[in-house]
Amino acid sequence: MKRLWLWLLLAPGLVWAVLRLFGWERSFLVQAFAFTPYVAAWTVVPLVLAVATKRWRETAVAAAVVVVMGWCVLPRALPDRDRGPVHGTTITVMTINMFVGAADPATIVRLVRDHDVSILAVQEFSPTARMGLTNAGLDALLPNNALADEVGTTGSGLYSRFPIIRSHSERLAGGNLQVYATVDAGGGVTVVSAHPLAPYSLSVLQLWRRDLAAEPRADILMGDFNSTLDHAPVRRLIARGYRDAADATGHGLLGTWGPYAGKPVPPVTLDHVLAARRIGIKDVQVHRVKGSDHRSVIATLVLAAGR
Repeated sequence: MKRLWLWLLLAPGLVWAVLRLFGWERSFLVQAFAFTPYVAAWTVVPLVLAVATKRWRETAVAAAVVVVMGWCVLPRALPDRDRGPVHGTTITVMTINMFVGAADPATIVRLVRDHDVSILAVQEFSPTARMGLTNAGLDALLPNNALADEVGTTGSGLYSRFPIIRSHSERLAGGNLQVYATVDAGGGVTVVSAHPLAPYSLSVLQLWRRDLAAEPRADILMGDFNSTLDHAPVRRLIARGYRDAADATGHGLLGTWGPYAGKPVPPVTLDHVLAARRIGIKDVQVHRVKGSDHRSVIATLVLAAGR
């Protein structure tokens, strides 16, 4: 009986490890996989119990599960040795999902001012949010913009201290608008306010995958990706030539979303700054924003000379 209970404790972590290792999350597991770091922490419990009860076969399996889950998750807590160029023009970028435009504009403007943010990306950007940011003084700090505000959750925008050479917006298959801009930061830098559809139900999973696969090549992709690094589509996107700034600096386990609507949902990392590998990454910070269920992600990047 004790052995049966031990296997019952082991089985979920074992199945999870296999699915995560091969990127096989499907159906309702897509949402659940956002919580993989918590499952990784849990897998230590069956290992300890197996060792304590001297069940050596179970110990070997539990140890293998812990190793696989640790290999998948722990690197996010360790800074990379290679974070790209270290010499060049330093800029600070920030992204925030404004939660249907309800995020406090004064908090966002304060973060922009205090952290000397050069480029700001916003999602769930409504006309009310646009007016609020203007009234809070954002236009004086970041006078150039490319905005696609809409009522509801679909709008997005980019604000920049640098001149914007060209810009446009496109609606993804899932319905969200994304703003694209080339900013003159000592040379053209392409930036996207990214917002793929959330995998909120089984019926939209294909749209979620299509939105992530459709993300364009850019120097900086930042926003609410509605995905964590435990989702295979995001890992494929990063493999196209990006670094995740939080992952590269050892801050990849900082939660950026949750709790939600008062529910006890543990924080998960849905918001990202992805920088092309020719861009260096110096630092990442995550800050709460009053009125939003998301936190802001602020990244300090290095634009190499002659990039």
